[in-house]
Amino acid sequence: MSWNDYEISAEKGPFSIIMRVFFLFLIMGIIIGIIGYAISWFSETGKVAKEEFGARALLEKYEWFKNASATLDKQKADIQVYEKRISMMEEDYKNLPRNKWSREDREQCNVWKSEVAGIIAGYNGLVAEYNAQMAKFNWRFANAGMLPEGATEPVRRKYKEYKIE
Repeated sequence: MSWNDYEISAEKGPFSIIMRVFFLFLIMGIIIGIIGYAISWFSETGKVAKEEFGARALLEKYEWFKNASATLDKQKADIQVYEKRISMMEEDYKNLPRNKWSREDREQCNVWKSEVAGIIAGYNGLVAEYNAQMAKFNWRFANAGMLPEGATEPVRRKYKEYKIE
């Protein structure tokens, strides 16, 4: 639009010039709104990237892996302790059928077996979660094999489920 267009509008009356100025501001507002929306979209993308890949997030994820790994190691050790107890009791009664065992020993063996089953279920559930988290794109940093300062061993890449033979 040229200045002559505004002079022609002014000659037509004040309503014509008001409409031209209104549409000019409307178009400028729409353009500024579009630019603002695009900038906020990029800003939100940056925030999400920072939340997922920032130092704090990486440290929390690394700590989760270390805690889960320690829990899995403890549960596996607990399973082995219970299995050793059960095998020792079965060794004590190896020549007797189970119905000839003392009542207390049968009950204790059953308690240990049910506790082992519970620990195995918890172990396998945590193994599934651990392996799923390790496979996620935003947790793959743990697969790099590099250790943070002070760490003595890397987090395990994958755990195997505990299977009863």
